[in-house]
Amino acid sequence: MDIVVLIGRVLFVVLFVSSAIGHFSQTEAMTGYARSQGVPAPRIGVLASGVLMGLGALSILLGVWADLGALLLFIMLLPTAFFMHRFWAADDPQTEQNEMIQFNKDLALAGASLMLFAFFAHTEELGLTLTGPLFHL
Repeated sequence: MDIVVLIGRVLFVVLFVSSAIGHFSQTEAMTGYARSQGVPAPRIGVLASGVLMGLGALSILLGVWADLGALLLFIMLLPTAFFMHRFWAADDPQTEQNEMIQFNKDLALAGASLMLFAFFAHTEELGLTLTGPLFHL
C-alpha cells in the first residue's frame, strides 16, 4: 500500500509543482490575468498562491507534514475558484464554458485536498514519508 500512496502523491502534485513554477516564472502575465478578473492586489495574490502551491505540493510529495500540505492546497484552491474562474460573469459562451471547467476543476481539487488532509491527519502509519502528521483527527 505504501508504494500506491507514494505514486498517488507524486501524480497529485505534478499540477501544483508546475503551476507554482509558472507563478514565479510568469508573474507579470499571471498578474495581468488576475487583474482582469478583478482580483484585489493581483500581484500579491499570484505570489501568495504560488507559495501555497509550492509548499503544499512539496509537503505532500516529500511526506513532510503532508496533512498541512494538503490543507495549504485547500486554502489556495477554494478562493481561487471563486475569484479567478467567475464563469457566471463571462461575456461569451466559450469563455463561460472554459471558466466553468476551471472553476469545477478547482472545486474538485479542493475536495481532494480536503480528503487528503483528513487521510494524512488520521493515519499514523503513512509509510514512505519523512514525518508523521502535524494534525491528529
